[in-house]
Amino acid sequence: MASSNKKATFAGGCFWCMVQPFESLRGINQVRTGYTGGESENPSYKSVCRGDTGHYEAVQVEYNPSVISYEELLEVFWKQIDPLDEGGQFYDRGPQYRTAIFYHDDEQKRAAEESKNMLNKMGVFSEPIATDIIKFQKFYEAEEYHQAYHKKNPEQYKGYKLASGRDAAVKKLWGNIGFISGAGSKKSFDDIKRKLTPMQYKVTQENGTEPPFENEYYNNFHDGIYVDIVSGEPLFSSRDKFDSGCGWPSFTKPISDERITKNIDTSHFMIRTEVRSKDGDSHLGHVFNDGPANSTGLRYCINSASLRFIPLEEMEDAGYGEYLNLFITDKS
Repeated sequence: MASSNKKATFAGGCFWCMVQPFESLRGINQVRTGYTGGESENPSYKSVCRGDTGHYEAVQVEYNPSVISYEELLEVFWKQIDPLDEGGQFYDRGPQYRTAIFYHDDEQKRAAEESKNMLNKMGVFSEPIATDIIKFQKFYEAEEYHQAYHKKNPEQYKGYKLASGRDAAVKKLWGNIGFISGAGSKKSFDDIKRKLTPMQYKVTQENGTEPPFENEYYNNFHDGIYVDIVSGEPLFSSRDKFDSGCGWPSFTKPISDERITKNIDTSHFMIRTEVRSKDGDSHLGHVFNDGPANSTGLRYCINSASLRFIPLEEMEDAGYGEYLNLFITDKS
């Protein structure tokens, strides 16, 4: 691990489901699944599943604090879990599926306690937060077949997430809850405003729309990816961009459907489908059914002001190396 990087450790129920939300963020070097919090040395998946080792299923996130803050990681963590559940998470029951934040230093402890206290004070939940905050001791990596399970077994992973009820429960719990302490207190909203231009703020935070043909990326067709200007999460690839003639960047699909949310928008006496980034909750634009018939048939009409373009040749250095495979041409 590079000396500038740090580690964060979170238990959020089934560790298969806790990798993807972190690994796609800018500034993340790697995410490993494993076991922590117990007394048993060198535990196996089988022994942890018995529930008598004291270990939690967990993920350890290696991150660059100059790119992404620990508070931002906490924000992502909370919104993957049911923080009121003392006996597990969703379909998965037992002590190994409890939730916890394992802090590595005093600064992480302070940030974790602040965010938990803020959740309790917000009054959005009827019960106290059950997630424990525990001093980190040792992390045992899980067996290799548990690493990046969502990539190795995508169909089984999707089936598991659906059957477990995690996605539906998380959406119901967190759908109307904004930022939490540290990652989204009033100070953080002020920080966002200072970071963005007036147009970027108007679009992403106030659901605004920039002028057509007078924006940065409507006619940009260089290879690369487009990420959320606020959160840095990867959203669209230049390989899916096309010239729709509308004056805004247009895409046939996002890089991953799991990176965006869609909502019914009835503003301006119209009924449209709004598109937002999932983690950053930035307003991006709208999606329409008039896209290329030889592709998805969809047109994601996106504001340039909600995006930052990462050229192909800069993706690795910018922390998006895992998306380089989007640009590999199959010559077979």
